[in-house]
Amino acid sequence: MRLCGQPGNFGPYKNWASAIRLLRQARDLGVNFFDTAHAYGPGWNESLLGEAFAGEATRPIFATKGGVEKTAPDKVFPDGRPEQLRLRCDESLKRLKVERIDLYQLHRPDPAVPFEESVGALHDLQKEGKIHHVGLSNVSLSQLETATQLGSIASVQNRYNLDEQEDDPVLNYCTQHEIAYLPWGPLAAKPFAKEAPLSSSPRLATLAEAHQATASQIALAWLLHRAPNIVLIPGTTDPEHLIENMNAATLKLTANELAQLSATARI
Repeated sequence: MRLCGQPGNFGPYKNWASAIRLLRQARDLGVNFFDTAHAYGPGWNESLLGEAFAGEATRPIFATKGGVEKTAPDKVFPDGRPEQLRLRCDESLKRLKVERIDLYQLHRPDPAVPFEESVGALHDLQKEGKIHHVGLSNVSLSQLETATQLGSIASVQNRYNLDEQEDDPVLNYCTQHEIAYLPWGPLAAKPFAKEAPLSSSPRLATLAEAHQATASQIALAWLLHRAPNIVLIPGTTDPEHLIENMNAATLKLTANELAQLSATARI
């Protein structure tokens, strides 16, 4: 998402060539899952991914989303009409340069459209071979339970981090039912904010120092320890920050350290 124009992740990324290099560097470091959306740009981020890995025999897994429209940096709204989801899926296929999208997610439920109709549209696209797996984003537990009655759900992408654990019921449901959970905002970043609170949290400083790590790495490592089905999708525009994010996966936190983090959450 960060690899779009700013502010508001609107328009193409200003240094397209450097973004291509960054994505390929991530792949070379072992990243095999890239999450994007029609709304990122809109469209420009998908085009970036498609160009970065076009023609490669073995490309990373692409996850994208439809169901949210963006007409300006601060003008974002849901549109979950089946015909609109179909249109956006077809556009995503072209921009990503693939014949089938690995994971297509409903970006946000649209209160003006019956939830079952939006989810049903994705299952129709799945049956047609345009998408492989169906996912959801920004959903409640009751919506997730409804969706699983309509067909297989591969993933849920909701906001979740050390400071914001209100989505525990959804995460626990996903863990119990072997559904991947993609926590967005893993460092508690807010829209239009230049820094993420958890990346400079004083309460993580001591533990970070003990592990010769950064506060951001501790926060990301905590997520990986939280549940086995969590897939991290931290964003970056910087090669050094990319490596920092990757190294978070090597941190091993003890039970006492995890308890300490939980005890200080939201303070």
